[in-house]
Amino acid sequence: MLKTTSIEINNPLMSFIVYGPCRFVKERPIQYNAFVKKAVFPGTFDPPTNGHANIIYRASHTVDELVVLISHNSQKKTLFSLEERRSFLEEIVRDLGNVRIDVWEGLIVDYAKKHAIKVIFRGVRALSDFAYEFELAMMNRGLDNNIETLLIPTAHEFSVLRSSAIKELASFGGDVSSMVSPMVESALKTKFAGKS
Repeated sequence: MLKTTSIEINNPLMSFIVYGPCRFVKERPIQYNAFVKKAVFPGTFDPPTNGHANIIYRASHTVDELVVLISHNSQKKTLFSLEERRSFLEEIVRDLGNVRIDVWEGLIVDYAKKHAIKVIFRGVRALSDFAYEFELAMMNRGLDNNIETLLIPTAHEFSVLRSSAIKELASFGGDVSSMVSPMVESALKTKFAGKS
């Protein structure tokens, strides 16, 4: 007969309690501290927002090493150059010793395989994000089923932040100081000077 037990999972990414019949789990604390040794958090980051910063900070506390990966597409027009976006991110992560910035032009799965990374972090803001991210995760898993995608729900105060919307707001002279870092805010003002 199966014994009903409860298991508390304290990993910051998976804070929940599982109840139900348990055959294979011993009654002892489960350590998930070493669950993820190395992970990648990819994005265009044009520009990085406070929502991105929040995800980076939270993800960095769950892994030994986090790579914030700027997905570069030479065919795609961005407001900020690759060098500018890299400098923004380096400023954001300067106090996080286990986070580094890298750049990649190509499939994220290929980057992960090349650097022996088994986990891709993605942030989700709403149900619409989840649908897209779920499909993307399934596609990546089809390319390499050894790589997992972990979705991190955004903090509620950043749930409506989108880089595209922030750029549009800044182009009309709107206040974006609560949405991006001071460095990014200043850069946006410079980009749109005289256009509002």
